[in-house]
Amino acid sequence: MKNSIFVLSAATFLAGCTLAPKYEQPAAPVSETWPTRTTPASATNTAAALDWQNFFNDPRLQKLIALALENNRDLRVAALRVEETRAQFRIRRSALYPGFEGIAGGSRQKYSGAVTAFSGGSILTTYNVDIAASYEVDLFGRVRSLKKEALERYFATDEARKSVQIALVSEVATEYLTQLRLLEAKAIANQTLAAVQESYNLIKHRFDAGAVSELELRTAEGQIQTVRVNSANFLQLLAESENALVVLMGQPLPKDIPAGIPFREQQLLADLPVGIPSEVLQRRPDILAAEHTLQAANANIGAARSAFFPRILLTGSAGTASAKLSDLFTGPSQTWSFSPQITVPIFEFGATQAKLDAARIATRIEVANYEKAIQNAFREVADSLAARSIIDEKVEAQKILLNAQQKRFDLTYARYRQGVDSYVDVLLAQQDLYAAQQNLVQYQAARLLNAVMLYRSLGGGWKS
Repeated sequence: MKNSIFVLSAATFLAGCTLAPKYEQPAAPVSETWPTRTTPASATNTAAALDWQNFFNDPRLQKLIALALENNRDLRVAALRVEETRAQFRIRRSALYPGFEGIAGGSRQKYSGAVTAFSGGSILTTYNVDIAASYEVDLFGRVRSLKKEALERYFATDEARKSVQIALVSEVATEYLTQLRLLEAKAIANQTLAAVQESYNLIKHRFDAGAVSELELRTAEGQIQTVRVNSANFLQLLAESENALVVLMGQPLPKDIPAGIPFREQQLLADLPVGIPSEVLQRRPDILAAEHTLQAANANIGAARSAFFPRILLTGSAGTASAKLSDLFTGPSQTWSFSPQITVPIFEFGATQAKLDAARIATRIEVANYEKAIQNAFREVADSLAARSIIDEKVEAQKILLNAQQKRFDLTYARYRQGVDSYVDVLLAQQDLYAAQQNLVQYQAARLLNAVMLYRSLGGGWKS
């Protein structure tokens, strides 16, 4: 009696354990501080806590993002992947409990009369109804390890879905801000085209009067065509950007989208709260997904280790059987069977050990992937932080340069009309002014896009 109690207690204890090694989170292979150039802001709230509705205040952009989150095919596939892995986890979890199934059947078979020993002729008719059950006694945690692996892969897939959502929000914002930049650049090109067209008309009038050479006329004409080409390029880029936005949203652009904020009035959160690297990296879904995948591989080691030990499978059934359908539930028709089975590995030419080695190597691979994800995340945040202050300096310097180029052009054009300077001087001043205007738009757009990238790299934007 005491031995039976001891065996049952040991079996119960072992059934709650696994052979998976204890998980230890790898140390982050990055610095504990951001590079010196970066100047992260300190705040109680984190960027991850800011949902995209609060970060992007443009009503038109908010509508576009909402449509993309509803219709984008990549995000839809990611969500379906989550449901798929959740179903796989439920399959693994169900193996912890006995499985039951009902069986009903009948058979009618003819035997040779020379060999049948039962009375009633050579045809045997049998009807049966049974309830069968099967259960694996998980003494060494094989089933629990597989359940743990499936659970961690489910968590990893869900974090991957969040990463896809973050990427989608930032890509829609990037395309939208790019369109605003192109529209602003095209407007500058149109203004410049009007200015050079006015200059051309003046030169053409003076050429007809014999006051200027044909060289100046053709130079002015070439300047017009150059600006026209630039304007056409912006139209092409706008069309391509709109097509990319349609793909991101998963549907054509609706006509009832509210009006947006003009490019020069766009304001995104300039000083995102950053914090220390360890806190930032723990919030990013891609890093969390890599860690869950690592934990799944760690659990798979437990399943591989359990293959060295016996597997105990209990199967049985109970029901009724009769030669007549009317007697199936009456009389002495009860039947039952109990078939315990134990499987012990003896000699498999090293296959079991090879599977364990493969599981351990897979875990080491996932450790490397996890560390790489941390390093990539650290670099993305550090790059965004470093670029933020540099871009601000560029914008301010470009504004000063633009003001200087505008004054230079005004003076040169006035001197040309007075006959002091040649039109070549006007042309060079016009080109430098145009370039300064376009560069300022580029830097202003880069500042907005940098804010989007920083928000994305800090793990914000997945909360809906």
